[in-house]
Amino acid sequence: MTDNIAFKDVRSLKAILGAGHITPAELVSVFAERIDQHNALSKAFITPTIEAAKEHASSMTRDDLHKSPFAGVPYASKDLFDVKGVLTTAGSRVFHDRVAKADAYAIAKLRAAQAISLGKTNLHEFAYGATGENEVYGTCVNAYDPTRLAGGSSSGSAAAVAFGLVPAALGTDTGGSVRAPAALNGLVGLKPTIGRVPTSGVVPYCWTLDHVGLMTRTVEDCADLLGIVAGYDPADSASVNRPVDNYSEALGRDIAGLRIGIPRNFYYERTDDEILAALERVKEFVAAAGAKLVPVTFPDMQHSRTVSLTVQMPEALSVHSPYVQDRGELYGADFRAGLALGQCILAEHYVKAKRFVEVYRQETNKLFDEVDLILTPATPEIAQKLGTVKVTRNGVNEAIGNAITRFTTFFNMTGHPALTMPCAMHTEGLPIGLQLVGRYFDEKTVLRAAHAIERSGCFSIPLPNFGS
Repeated sequence: MTDNIAFKDVRSLKAILGAGHITPAELVSVFAERIDQHNALSKAFITPTIEAAKEHASSMTRDDLHKSPFAGVPYASKDLFDVKGVLTTAGSRVFHDRVAKADAYAIAKLRAAQAISLGKTNLHEFAYGATGENEVYGTCVNAYDPTRLAGGSSSGSAAAVAFGLVPAALGTDTGGSVRAPAALNGLVGLKPTIGRVPTSGVVPYCWTLDHVGLMTRTVEDCADLLGIVAGYDPADSASVNRPVDNYSEALGRDIAGLRIGIPRNFYYERTDDEILAALERVKEFVAAAGAKLVPVTFPDMQHSRTVSLTVQMPEALSVHSPYVQDRGELYGADFRAGLALGQCILAEHYVKAKRFVEVYRQETNKLFDEVDLILTPATPEIAQKLGTVKVTRNGVNEAIGNAITRFTTFFNMTGHPALTMPCAMHTEGLPIGLQLVGRYFDEKTVLRAAHAIERSGCFSIPLPNFGS
């Protein structure tokens, strides 16, 4: 039964639960067995909470199963999210003793929805990095090729879903940390509009750019999950008080008449030829479905990564300054170097970078006067080998972390909703992903277009070969 269940999407699992073919407790046992079998390879979980999950599942009634689209279904969360009574390590020795006293906002919403937490997933230490490398808890591997990176920083959440250890997971996205690993592992990854999902109870990395993100197998599951965790929390200064849409409502509608922006600059440059070819096929499909392709020009992106880092590192230093003096030796070398960089950035540089961010937001927002969505590749490269430091494309050397997130980072600065999803398989046997970006708080249109692409069947990819 394990192999037949593990790779099903949430809506399929709900149908099985609703028909009484399996109980929530039995479903938890299926995924617990998968974790036992595959966590040593995947390195997906830091802290599985199997016994608590079994207790929760055993206490559920038939009425509880009707409380939400995720009721009775297991999920996991990146180990930045506080789960009451469970250790929150943030992937670091520094937080070896940090037991949460309350649930994060998103966890509380899922608990109320009777979703079942199966535990906390691995990550690049304190979310500082796009490779997912972690010297304490191990480096997560790609489900399609365990000699390759899963990507990061939400590496464990991607690996957990891709290896069939859970059907859905929460992550965080400060520069692409949900969207990039989702794309590299053949999953749907969504970064909602900044402020749409409160970050209360999530260990911060960079307040200006941090987003809660979602990883699922299907666009439908992503829409259902967003409907649960979206909301307003006055405890989060970035949270926005506006009604939560019915995100599933627009699924199934066609995309005729939608204006889809195709960037003239930056987003199709220095990219793997097979990724470019896959995106051409997506463009042909949406045009044939009645969407209009509209060329758009982004603001000058020459300094965009520098701007992002100039905001990130002082804010990260501010978060960690209380711990550096007493626990500095417990930080990994990677993150210590980042904190040192933060000390070298002057207030003048930080203020200038924040001004750049505001210009990026204004200029990008103007593009949505011309278009309803923007289509780009999710990443310029497929998942690279473990230990890769740099990649070379068109004669340009680029740090692997920069390459993984080159097409995602900008939309953390602008705050627009962005979704990645699989659209092809590379000849090296690894997923290729696309990215759709929408207007502020218009996740419905992003999900509608993504669902149209997904349900066409033209862009489906095989499951990884781990008991599927």
